Parts: sequence; structure tokens; C-alpha cells
Amino acid sequence: MSKLRLTLACWDYDRTRALADGRVTPEGIDLNLIPLHVEETFFRMLRNREFDAAEMSLSSYSVSLMRDDPAFIAIPVFPSRFFRHSCIFVSAKSGIREPKDLIGKRFGVPEYQMTAPVWIRGILSDEYGVDPASVTYMTGGEEEPGREEKLKLNLPERFKVVPIGPGQTLSQMLADGEIDALHTARTPSTFYSRPDDVKRLFPDFVPVEKAYFRRTGIFPIMHVIAIRRSLYEANRWIAQSLLKAFQAAQQVTYDNLAVTSAMTSMLPWQLAAVEEARAELGDDWWPYGFAKNRATLDTFLRYHHEQGLSSRRLQPEELFAPETFEAFKI
Repeated sequence: MSKLRLTLACWDYDRTRALADGRVTPEGIDLNLIPLHVEETFFRMLRNREFDAAEMSLSSYSVSLMRDDPAFIAIPVFPSRFFRHSCIFVSAKSGIREPKDLIGKRFGVPEYQMTAPVWIRGILSDEYGVDPASVTYMTGGEEEPGREEKLKLNLPERFKVVPIGPGQTLSQMLADGEIDALHTARTPSTFYSRPDDVKRLFPDFVPVEKAYFRRTGIFPIMHVIAIRRSLYEANRWIAQSLLKAFQAAQQVTYDNLAVTSAMTSMLPWQLAAVEEARAELGDDWWPYGFAKNRATLDTFLRYHHEQGLSSRRLQPEELFAPETFEAFKI
């Protein structure tokens, strides 16, 4: 019996590698997995819907749900999670020393609707009292000129968003002091090439991020797996099939990281990192599924609405195919 041929675009993560090499196969699906960098995957899926399913920015996906005819539906698989205190960079010329100094400043961001900046703005607001509407956002390419928002936005007037010049890049502007700060998913190149000019707001970020998790229980979710809605509607069984496959592939990585006779990565202290992750976040430190992640998703959706990206506050249940909320029991 023939299987459904399905093309999935997703970055080459350790937790998805068993899907890519065929050690894990989704039930009823002949999977063609294309490993692309996330920026390319997002651009091609959101602009042209080129793939049957794809890794997708949680924020972009949430924006898409505000459309009259949403093009995608997601499953509760989170290939990317990231504590983001490390991703706030400041110009040495700005005089910024602590979060409250950001108020009233020029804040670079590649795209206002990116997931990482949504989390950063929310954390700065909740934890440090920096109102997302209290800064001016300068948008554009971080390393290459000409980047634009992938999705058209209709923001409330209180948010000041201004594109940078056609030949400018945020990385260079930060080092030169033309913007005061930058929040982004990628470390700007000038952080390495001009270390005297570009600094992190939180230089010793790991203890800050650990304290944040202990206080909130949140390990920020960056990406989901989104399926073209028309394909899902014609084959609703694929949501559960893909979820189970991603969970099985992730378990392969959990199992490999637990091996102490030889290391599966090139990290010299992999064992210590694994033990630390378990101690801080629990044995399932990267949880998939809806129930374990509902509170984190709800916080993100609050931020998304507060920052003008969704016209109403979405509920976490609205994000995912209903078939993925429960599984059978024996």
C-alpha cells in the first residue's frame, strides 16, 4: 500500500536527525526531510508555502492565525527553544548598563514579529519594567541589507517601528553607535569582530537565565512544526503520525546523551551539561506535547497580544491540531 509522500523543511537538529536518516519513520508517511537554515525555511514557507510541513517561527505562525483563511496548522513539537537573556546586545557608545537604561533608546531588531524579540520584549517588561512601547524599533538586515518583515503587520500607533536605510545593517549600526541596542536570534558578527564596541546586556547570562527559569518555569519556545492546512484537512491523521515520529526521534537523542562510555557531541563537558540540564529543568528538559507546555505558550501569547502582533489574545488550544491533545491509553 502506498504511503503519503510528504516534504518537510527543518534545520539539522540532533533531535530530528533520526527522522532525517530514516531510523524513525512516521506511520503512513514517506518523509522527504530537507535540512535548511531556519531563515530560509521560514521565508519560503510563509511567502510561497513551498513545503507540505515546515519548522516555523511561533510568532509568525501566531500572526498567520489572525488571517481570514489561516494557511497552516501546527503540532506541539518545538524543535527550537532558547533562553534569550544572552541575545540582548548593546553599543558601548549607548551608556546602557542595566535593563532600565533601554527605555527611550533605539532598539535594532531584524523583524519586529520575530519570536526571539517577542520573548525578549516580554521578559524585559515583566522582569525589569521596560515597556515594549517605550523604545523605537529599527528593523532591517542584521548582516545583509534589504531584509523586510516576512508578514505584513498592522501595529497599534503606540509602537514606533522604523526601517533602516537600504544599505545599512544592524550589526554595523550597533558597533558604530547608530542604534543603542539589538535584540536578535543570531549573535551579531560585530560582537566578535569589534568586542570593544558591542557588549551583552547580561555578560554572565547563564545564572540570570537559570534564575529566570526557577522563578517562572519557562524555557522559551521559539519554533513549532506547521502543516499546510489544506493537506491536514484532507489527511487529519498526519498530525498524530508526525507528532509521534518527532517524539520518537527526540527520544533517540535523549538516549544518546545519556551514554557515558563515549560522547555523541564534540562538547568536552557534555556529561556535565546533561546532568546540569536534568538538575535544573528535569529529566524531560525539552518537553513536546501540549499539556506540559501550556503555561509557556500562554505567556508567549500574552506577550504577542500586548505587543500588537495579534488583534486578540489567542488561547494555546487554538494553535494546534486537536488530534494532538490526547493519546490513547491501554
